[in-house]
Amino acid sequence: MNLSSDSVILWQYGWVKLNLTIVSTWGLMLLLTLGAWLITRGAYSGGNGGTPPESRTRLQNILEIIVITIVEQLQVVGLRPARTYLSFIGTLFLFIAVANLGVIFPAYQPPTGSLSTTAALAVAVFVAVPLCGIRTRGLKRYLASYLQPVWIMLPFNLIGEFSRTLALAVRLFGNMMSASMIGAILLIVAPLFFPLLLNILGLLTGMIQAYIFAVLATVYIAAATSTQELT
Repeated sequence: MNLSSDSVILWQYGWVKLNLTIVSTWGLMLLLTLGAWLITRGAYSGGNGGTPPESRTRLQNILEIIVITIVEQLQVVGLRPARTYLSFIGTLFLFIAVANLGVIFPAYQPPTGSLSTTAALAVAVFVAVPLCGIRTRGLKRYLASYLQPVWIMLPFNLIGEFSRTLALAVRLFGNMMSASMIGAILLIVAPLFFPLLLNILGLLTGMIQAYIFAVLATVYIAAATSTQELT
């Protein structure tokens, strides 16, 4: 059992390698895109607030519940208007959640167990935070926030920006990697008894990690877009 999908090379030409992490990531992106299109293709938005409840499919109702729940969580954290950031935070959560939920399938290795994937997700948050902050507060006010509460804090605030991005990547990677290691050990010790418990543990861990990653990204963006001045 490979602990990381990075080590599974599917195609190689010289120094160019196509590993399982890339293929599974592309597959998940395609699955989410097609799934969203298929679920929403019969929906419409109009002056009456959208598709009537009696005309919605079961999948559309489930998707609406997910969207409403994410919006409510964004509002609880303090990110307003919440729907402005729904597409970014929602995509992060759904991608990580679906990637981790795939552990119920035999021989599946989630791309979130690869440091390259978790680092890419963390970089996306790292780029989104200042962009959202600048859009909301303006370039001058956002840059001035790095001098708060006093100018001498500038290097520490900059270090904090990079360290929390690193923490996002390492936290998700570490938790998913540890779950894979525990699973490998349990399968060696008792291969007939532990697979079911392992799947349950993987589902629980995956959903928790998706939620934590999305919440932390929301907190960082909320802090960057806050218009309250420090005193």
